[in-house]
Amino acid sequence: MPISFAPNTSYILNLCTQLLFIEYFSIINESIPVFYNGSNAMKRKKHLFVFVMVFCAMILAAPSPGTTLRLQADNPNPPEQIVKLIFIHHSTGENWLTDGYGDLGRTLGQKNYFVSDTNYGWGPEGIGDRTDIPNWMEWFRSSETPTYMSALFNESAQNSSYKRTLSDPGGENLIVMFKSCFPNSELSGNPNDPPGTYEDLSVGGAKYTYNQLLQYFVTRPDKLFVAITAPPLSDSTYAKNARAFNQWLVNDWLHENNYTLNNVAVFDFYNVLTGPDSHHRYYNGQIEHVVGSKNTLIYPSGDDHPSVGGSRKATEEFIPLLNIFYNLWKENAPIQAPQESINPTPDESQPQAPAAQPLSAGLIDNFEATSPPGTDGWQPFWDEGTSTSIHCAAETDSAHSGERSLMLDFDVAPDGWATCALFYDALQNWSSGEGLTFYLHAAQTGLVFDVDIYAGSSDAQETYVYTIETPADCASGWAPISLNWSDFQRVEWEEGAGTPFAKPDQILGIAFGIGTYTDAPNTGTLWVDDLSLLGLDIQPAVEPMVQEQAGMPDEPEQSGKLSLPCGSAFALPILLIGIVIWNRQKRT
Repeated sequence: MPISFAPNTSYILNLCTQLLFIEYFSIINESIPVFYNGSNAMKRKKHLFVFVMVFCAMILAAPSPGTTLRLQADNPNPPEQIVKLIFIHHSTGENWLTDGYGDLGRTLGQKNYFVSDTNYGWGPEGIGDRTDIPNWMEWFRSSETPTYMSALFNESAQNSSYKRTLSDPGGENLIVMFKSCFPNSELSGNPNDPPGTYEDLSVGGAKYTYNQLLQYFVTRPDKLFVAITAPPLSDSTYAKNARAFNQWLVNDWLHENNYTLNNVAVFDFYNVLTGPDSHHRYYNGQIEHVVGSKNTLIYPSGDDHPSVGGSRKATEEFIPLLNIFYNLWKENAPIQAPQESINPTPDESQPQAPAAQPLSAGLIDNFEATSPPGTDGWQPFWDEGTSTSIHCAAETDSAHSGERSLMLDFDVAPDGWATCALFYDALQNWSSGEGLTFYLHAAQTGLVFDVDIYAGSSDAQETYVYTIETPADCASGWAPISLNWSDFQRVEWEEGAGTPFAKPDQILGIAFGIGTYTDAPNTGTLWVDDLSLLGLDIQPAVEPMVQEQAGMPDEPEQSGKLSLPCGSAFALPILLIGIVIWNRQKRT
């Protein structure tokens, strides 16, 4: 297998070779006084020889700046059977597909992909006209999504000029490629902006949009979604923003959202078009993402449409990656679509709740990155009619694993309340777990708080609660808390009060509530980390450091739950937060 080196690496290789030769001959011929003299010269020379070897090996093993290498058992072979694929695009994508230009359509056919595509004017309500980054919300996260997806999955027509050599095998499209055109590289904001709170053509707005898309993709493990980054512009005004966003898509998007399914992939079309040495490809047995020194289009065609040469370079690099994406997805793809997708037409005689979104992994939130998909993050609420205050956010003060945890710093006035809540845009399906588990740390023992679950629908919401008093071991370290679904009971003011919780497939939200007993304040600080579904093996963000602390037991308790009566002061925040969720569901 040939070995290639970056220019700097080649220089280092030459230098290391010379040093090794000098040291080697110095050792075998003591008459050459190199580097050292004295009675221990030979021993020191041998040590230096070993040091130089190790140093050079470390340097050469490290990838050059801007290079991302992923070592894994990838399979770049094309599918054995014909696979149906559809590509959502406009003019740049059309050029890429066209015979004699990018040749993507014809080449995909040669690799056993039956290709269809959408273009301007395609689909219900002309949705094909709208492919800017903010428009993906309409495609994948709107009330019209079922209509659009039904048309997309069943489309077998061409809207670009490429020769088909395969017969339509029938059935739905299994692979969905989607791409925005080059104006979408004109992103406002700053390169390091975090995800925003709504979709727009900014770095934060684009991150928000793609985070939201995962909420639909996770419901369709029977489909492979391939995001193609928007091509670069010749103008450098917003080039750093475009580069930063596309780097985030390739390296951080799925990781930050704890997305573990293999049905979402990214091809960095943008990067491939920024330089002859910029690549996203399968090379020397591994996936290689090499970022060059330019952030603008170097393959122009008279305007910002990529040239024939740039388009064909992208074809050559993309298809082996697509094969890898497909083979990885196919290993665990379900045989058939989820039941709600097979039977999308509801019984009109009764109102139907939206289909619940299954959690892609057991982790609900480790508080390390952005807000969980489909949420606006953890939000504080408090009794503004009193002096009550609460700070509720991911902080670096203390963590069970990783660098952050959710800190609740509260000062609740007598008979007041405060709550830190997480609301979902759509129903969540947590039935794969046996309950909830998290790690708890407290500033002191004896602090009382609630864990609240909101379930059902916006029109028939149900509220369940479990009350905890912080155990002794969580004041000196982190204590594991495990709560079975049946531990949560229906609140006293709702019908069926005291009924154990039995609807983990209809989750609306979750909260940590702080109340008080009569005429008594409640002041303190809590930290929560690694909030997950009970019974599923979750890998922590970083293996926690073991700290020796006086008085700490060798083995932590397996459960830190302590049941306490739930007074009316604790019930009030739950009721008010329930109203917030009801309004949120109405708004969405």
